[in-house]
Amino acid sequence: MKSLEGMSILVTGGGSGIGLGTARYCIERGAKVTICGRREDKIQAAGAELGDACRAVAADVTLAADRQKLLETAIHHGGQLDALINNAGNMYRGAITELDETALQEVFHTNVIAAMMLTGLCTPSLAHKEGAVVFVGSIHTRRAFPGASPYAATKAAVQGLTRVLAAELGEQRIRVNCLLPGAVFTEINQRAGLMDDETALQRLEGMSDLHALGRIGTPEEIAEAMAYLICAEWVTGAMIDIDGGLGLGITADPAINKSKESSEHE
Repeated sequence: MKSLEGMSILVTGGGSGIGLGTARYCIERGAKVTICGRREDKIQAAGAELGDACRAVAADVTLAADRQKLLETAIHHGGQLDALINNAGNMYRGAITELDETALQEVFHTNVIAAMMLTGLCTPSLAHKEGAVVFVGSIHTRRAFPGASPYAATKAAVQGLTRVLAAELGEQRIRVNCLLPGAVFTEINQRAGLMDDETALQRLEGMSDLHALGRIGTPEEIAEAMAYLICAEWVTGAMIDIDGGLGLGITADPAINKSKESSEHE
């Protein structure tokens, strides 16, 4: 198992949520981390919070020039590139009869195509360090949420991509894996204009009982798994569910619940 100490890690979508939590976790364990986000004020505030071990870059991963800037900054900051965390993503929802083709192409560009292109750009540097790529999938490929077909489709694509690239890049000793987070508070729905912070948190907390462990997760708990995949030297092509059991599809059994209620009243 490798150590995070001294590693150079690039985290896209690092201004909040899972990306910010991952950056913080890695920095606390001795890594140098480069983060990016589209909003200059947001990403610079995150960089200031994380301190000197972080470089914050305002960048749009869908733009080739910005992807090149990210790679160059990460190498300049950390002296190398040990890991790429493809965390940047957007949300698009809608009934299948009402989808806008342009909006659909945009979410695929951000969630899938940009991650593919950045991974290809980073491959020579990662090969030099026998490094790691981590994609971020979603519980949306484990449970069906009506109206979320665009987002679910992008995450299914990412998961398929993970296995192909694990096979393709294995000869260069680059490990490629994917995390599938469950209900964790992030800003993805807010950025898409679907709800505000309070509504988003209430929605997630309302799903607590659907988790086998009875609660939603935290960015730090996702970061722990990220760190494992960055450091584990014989894991590639894996899909790891970090979801508190949400993907198990637990449903209440009316007969059992009725029996429990009867026992409680006896």
